[in-house]
Amino acid sequence: MKVLKFGGTSVANAQNIKLVLEIVNQKSKTDKLVVVVSALSKVTDLLQLAAAKAAASDESFRDIVAEIEKKHLDTLKELIPVSEQSSLLSHVKRIINHLETLLDGCFLLGELSPRTADTILSFGELLSSFIIAQAYQQIDKNAVYKDSRELIKTNNNFGKAVVNFEASNNLIQEYFAQNQAQINILPGFIAQTLDGITTTLGRGGSDYTAAIVAGALEAEQLEIWTDVNGMFTANPKIVKQARPIADISYQEAMELSHFGAKVLYPPTIQPVLRKNIPILIKNTFEPEAEGTLISNHVSSKDTVVKGISHIDNISLVTLEGPGMIGVSGSSKRLFEVLSQEKINVIFITQASSEHSICIGILNSDADNAEAAINRAFEIEILQNKIDPCIVEKDLCIIALVGENMKNHQGLSGRMFSTLGKNNVNIRAIAQGASERNISTVINERDVKKALNTLHENFFEENTKQLNLFVMGVGNVGEKFIEQIHNQRKFLKDNLKINVRVIALSNSRKMLFDEDGISLKDWKSALDKGEPVNAAEFILRAKEMNLRNSIFVDITANASVSELYEQFLKQSIAVVTCNKIACSSAYDNYKKLKSLSRQYNAPFLFETNVGAGLPIIDTVKNLIASGDKVHKIQAVLSGSLNFIFNNFDKNNSFHDVVKEAGVQGFTEPDPKIDLSGIDVARKILILIRESGYEMDIDAIANESFLPADCLATTNNEDFFASLIKHAAHFEGIYNEALAKDSRLKYVAQFENGKASVGLQFIPKDHPFYNLEGKDNIVLFYTDRYVDQPLLIKGAGAGAAVTASGIFADVIRIGNI
Repeated sequence: MKVLKFGGTSVANAQNIKLVLEIVNQKSKTDKLVVVVSALSKVTDLLQLAAAKAAASDESFRDIVAEIEKKHLDTLKELIPVSEQSSLLSHVKRIINHLETLLDGCFLLGELSPRTADTILSFGELLSSFIIAQAYQQIDKNAVYKDSRELIKTNNNFGKAVVNFEASNNLIQEYFAQNQAQINILPGFIAQTLDGITTTLGRGGSDYTAAIVAGALEAEQLEIWTDVNGMFTANPKIVKQARPIADISYQEAMELSHFGAKVLYPPTIQPVLRKNIPILIKNTFEPEAEGTLISNHVSSKDTVVKGISHIDNISLVTLEGPGMIGVSGSSKRLFEVLSQEKINVIFITQASSEHSICIGILNSDADNAEAAINRAFEIEILQNKIDPCIVEKDLCIIALVGENMKNHQGLSGRMFSTLGKNNVNIRAIAQGASERNISTVINERDVKKALNTLHENFFEENTKQLNLFVMGVGNVGEKFIEQIHNQRKFLKDNLKINVRVIALSNSRKMLFDEDGISLKDWKSALDKGEPVNAAEFILRAKEMNLRNSIFVDITANASVSELYEQFLKQSIAVVTCNKIACSSAYDNYKKLKSLSRQYNAPFLFETNVGAGLPIIDTVKNLIASGDKVHKIQAVLSGSLNFIFNNFDKNNSFHDVVKEAGVQGFTEPDPKIDLSGIDVARKILILIRESGYEMDIDAIANESFLPADCLATTNNEDFFASLIKHAAHFEGIYNEALAKDSRLKYVAQFENGKASVGLQFIPKDHPFYNLEGKDNIVLFYTDRYVDQPLLIKGAGAGAAVTASGIFADVIRIGNI
């Protein structure tokens, strides 16, 4: 014999019930069946709401009763031929009339007792089981309906009655010994006291009904049919990569169901565990799927951690004080108080010093618990031996579960390290001696990030998901997105990094997609986005609270650089090619670096100097290894190098600057490059990264531009001024020819002083043969004295700058 239980979604409507009937019909060809059914989807909630409204003297409970009646009558009409409907419709209406009479009583009295509440809630299963039994009898007239209340006996703890297994097992065994029907259909969830009063087994109790029957009959197997393909490694609604667990032990299943795996009601396992009856969880809507088998067998080849589960709406209650140390009975008193108030304790941890004890309970019980505990310890509180209990609400418990965890070292450290790297603060920790479960309490707002991060670490071959929030999609930004699109598969397959673009923004529009923006048509999607708003951009990133979030600034905008602090404080990493922040006031630069360390959020800006060249990274490695930089000489502007390499008697200065802009070598405002401020910012950043304190006004900037050019306020006027002063630029060129030199815009640092300016470079200098848009940097250090450390390569251009930004993103992925 097999026992099959079908949940509320499986019997939500006539269409779904037809699927159930087909499954039952197929299985009945080979096995005798007991079929346990839940109420139609959402009906129990409606009954609860109707009862609450009636007790509050709210007439609208009648509308809810009408809705319940319509739902069941419509379902019956669709399942039963018209010729046989009349008597069945009358029976359903009689049940509904009984329900309405009970609710009228609550309405008149203005109260709802636990006993009456159980009776009202029982109507959901009574109605659904009657309709499903009648529908199956259209297929097989020998199918039998049996009221579970006649078989399962409990105490009178209404709402969550305790089963009298001795009486129940006898009644179940006697009934099935006399009843030889191939199929018996029973309502789940409901039971009865020995004197005939209706009780319920707790929300989700239909699973329990099925398990009680299976245990009493020593069934071959208990099957729980639901709307998912078994128990998952995590909640698939929160963790998209979660996958079904093929097989799991009873103990693991109990741990996961206790900690929120909602496909199974926690008490379900006990009646079948004693008889070693396997439980198979299957999907009504995908019956061919393998499902999850729960048994005593644990495969040694399985992953160490079987699943990650969680419970929302948790409050931590802490009782502490010197008066608890060495005083026996404090814990006993605490738990007695909670027991008397019927408050379920979900989580317990105690300091070894006995100075404090911390418990986790539901938010809904927190206020009651606080008041009761303070009353119980009133004398100790008045004597300052114990502090008034502390309540922290809106928390969540996350649990790692696995039978084999006890045989592996370092799992706790791996769990805590993974959460810590994503700035998920752990409020409390508990682990049983069996080491089958490691539980932590965290802030409820971090639950999605925590579950995804842990799942990624324990179940996804260490694939790390990076979530990018990109601001600026001009020349460089477009190349950056193109590179991500082209390299996504390579990164996932080879580096185990999954890069997703969650947000894009230009100067007009912004676009968000928590599941990742499609990079095939991102431009058209962004055009249809919402108006840009920096404050809203930050707020969305904060609210999404995604793991491994990275803000990528691909602008040259000062206001954008002012956002870094807010992102870092949210533990969102910052990658930027925007030089303004790192060349701003020294205190601000240090503050950003400090925030990066404090909030464990990387702050990377390799492309601030040399585009994609590894200049800043090299300086960091020199300093980290104990070297000291004494002198820097550099050509740091790829755009200026391009301009002076191409400016000659055949190409005017104005035309070459224009071409540099077309090729993406200059900033949107070319005056930033030509004024020398861009180079000054770059050398300043190198000086600071070398360990020196300096601000930009300390750098001598010897501009080659006439004052008239520097005074312009827009690009049109600037280019006009270049034409106007063409003779000035030709004079500089001719002087270089006369000196047999080449023009290079050089940045220098030595003896605590720095300068930037145009220089005439002779043939024997390393800078002389610097071609195109290349950059070159010479570092003179303690180790590189006679021959400097030289870095040379392309220092401008959208593609190389984008690749530098991309490299910083990958660095974060490899941390």
